[in-house]
Amino acid sequence: MHDQDFLAPRRALLRSGALLSLGFLASCGTPRVTPSGNGSDQTEATLGYVNDLRKQNGVKPLVRDAAAAQAALSQAARMARSGKMAHLIGMGDSFLERMKGEGVALPAAENIAMGQDSAENVYAAWYHSPKHLENMLGANYGGLGVAVMRNPASGNRPYWAMVLSTA
Repeated sequence: MHDQDFLAPRRALLRSGALLSLGFLASCGTPRVTPSGNGSDQTEATLGYVNDLRKQNGVKPLVRDAAAAQAALSQAARMARSGKMAHLIGMGDSFLERMKGEGVALPAAENIAMGQDSAENVYAAWYHSPKHLENMLGANYGGLGVAVMRNPASGNRPYWAMVLSTA
């Protein structure tokens, strides 16, 4: 038996394994999530609080950004479905890819929270968190989207997401 004949099945096996790995990695990207559960756009309910804060700090006001609102609803749905508060959920998740996929003007920022029962209370939680406060005061941002999602599978806890965009 020649060396080539001996190695051919091994090469075929390695090629198959590589193709399967690539297929798996491709499926681990950051898919757009269709919200499931009880969710709502809370941008209007939150915009006044954020703009009052920005005005007090000499920063231009934000406007409602439809793409940011959709991205916030999608992120809130992802968290409610997984039952955990996290920016990145699952292997291969990418904030940048999620924002690009939702059409959010970059650069962008995201605040998340869990458990608050109203837009006022979630705003207060973000206000008292230095990093979240820094995001809300970001001078480069012009657009805002905020959403909440509850899912019976995760105990109906409210999961919140805020997306700030350059829109």
